[in-house]
Order: sequence, then C-alpha cells, then structure tokens
Amino acid sequence: MLIGIIADTHENMNAIRKAVEIFNSRAVERVFHAGDIISPITHKEFKKLNCPMTCVFGNNDGERKYLREKFSGFAEFYDFYSGSVGGIKIFMNHYPDFVDEIASLGAYDVVIYGHTHRTDIRKSGSTLIINPGEAGGWLLGIQRIAVLDTDTLEYEVLDLPG
Repeated sequence: MLIGIIADTHENMNAIRKAVEIFNSRAVERVFHAGDIISPITHKEFKKLNCPMTCVFGNNDGERKYLREKFSGFAEFYDFYSGSVGGIKIFMNHYPDFVDEIASLGAYDVVIYGHTHRTDIRKSGSTLIINPGEAGGWLLGIQRIAVLDTDTLEYEVLDLPG
C-alpha cells in the first residue's frame, strides 16, 4: 500500500493542489498530514484526493471545529494519531519533542511528525521516523512531500514542481 505524507502546508493552495495531483497520480491509498493545514478553505483542494486523509492538528490550526466540519467525509483529525494502516503501526503528531522516545519504544513501524519545516527521515532501531519537510514552502522555500510503501517501508521524497 502506498501512503502520502505531507506537513506544514500553511494554507498554500497552489502547493496543496500540486501535492494532491502527485498523490493521485501515484495512486496513494491514504494521506497523512502532520499538521499546520491552517485554514478550512484548504478543503477545496484536499477534497480532490482520491483517498481518505488522516490529519493531526498543528500549533497554527486554530479553527479546529471548522476544519473538522469542512473536511468531514474524507478526513479525520486528531491531536495525535496511533493506528494501523497497510499492515504497519503508525504514530503521528505535529511536534518533534517526543519523536525519538516514541520511536525507541519499538511499538510503531513509522513515526510521522512536522513542525520543524525540515525534512528528517531516519531509522531509530526498527522504527522509521519521517518528517517530509514543509509542503507550503513559506519558511525554507522548499515544497516537499513523501510517499511511503507500507509493504517495504521504502520511501520517496518529492519536491513539488515549481
């Protein structure tokens, strides 16, 4: 199963549109968003995904109730996510604070986070840690997403086209 991983879109509608096109062209079966979607208006682009979304709230996601309302039917929101998808156990939250500690537990195959806007993909024991970097591109100027194969845990980091 292929899953898409995205973080820190920060209401950049053009970047969201490009990410959705890539995820759809790769036939991902679920997208994980590691927070800082920002505005409920972004549902207009995210609802074009051909798969469901699993999202966690970031520090800039203030309109939580309205985000849940506008994304209803194709996305679920959590403060943190812990579950199984495609035969692997995934933990996702927005913040980097406890990523290494969570990974060191060995309870998850993949730990996903955002917030730093920097790409960070590494192994901690048997756990793969993934921060795809910022999709919005506002802070570092790099619009980036990732695609993960849950069968092999092989991943691809993709820069959004300019």
